[in-house]
Amino acid sequence: MQRVLIFGATSSIATEVAQIHAQRGDRIHLVGRNREKLALAAQRCGVANVTTQTADFSQLDANEAVVGNAVEALEGVDTVLIAHGDLGDQLASEQSFKDANHILVSNFTSVVSLLIPIANYLEGTRAGSIGVITSVAGDRGRPRNYTYGAAKGALNVYLQGLRTRLYAADVSVTTLKLGPVDTPMTRDHAKHALFGKPAEVAKDIVAAMDAKTPEAYVPFFWAAIMPVVKNTPEALFQKLTFLSGR
Repeated sequence: MQRVLIFGATSSIATEVAQIHAQRGDRIHLVGRNREKLALAAQRCGVANVTTQTADFSQLDANEAVVGNAVEALEGVDTVLIAHGDLGDQLASEQSFKDANHILVSNFTSVVSLLIPIANYLEGTRAGSIGVITSVAGDRGRPRNYTYGAAKGALNVYLQGLRTRLYAADVSVTTLKLGPVDTPMTRDHAKHALFGKPAEVAKDIVAAMDAKTPEAYVPFFWAAIMPVVKNTPEALFQKLTFLSGR
């Protein structure tokens, strides 16, 4: 039995991940902002040993205590998934630093404020695994979402360094680079064949973390798509509106 800690636990994907661990008989602690949604997520885990905790991750100075309380509730931790984030409004972020900062805090700074105490705890126990949901948007800046992409790109680099730091302590760090997924966060986006489904994406996340994969594209086919997007010369990229358009 693993002790599994999930931050941003009320998202569609995180709820599916929690259900997989519940089916395994793991002990689960769910942390999120909305008490009612947390209760529903816990209910979907059935008879599993599930506890919940409310927290607003944008309150950066409080996140060390949030982590400490979560570890205490689980009486230790083996596996951590950080799943929260916010696409925000790209156009608003171009006009207002307040809007840009909201995206940066939601997708980068708040995650780092959780990772520091998590990493320190697991480094001390010399065991465990960390998974963090980032995005394919972090692989290249595009006009449609470059503020969000910049936050995810910074997080990818942070996780690279953290992974190497924790290697000697036998703590794995998995960067989960998700393509678009059909969830409430993308409800205003036109759907196409490359959109993932939460249940399938959750299975891929758990499999990648079980395998201690350093970086995983989810769904898998983004591993073939993103090298092309990343390596297209900028002069050509700017002319390809299907890549560089809004």
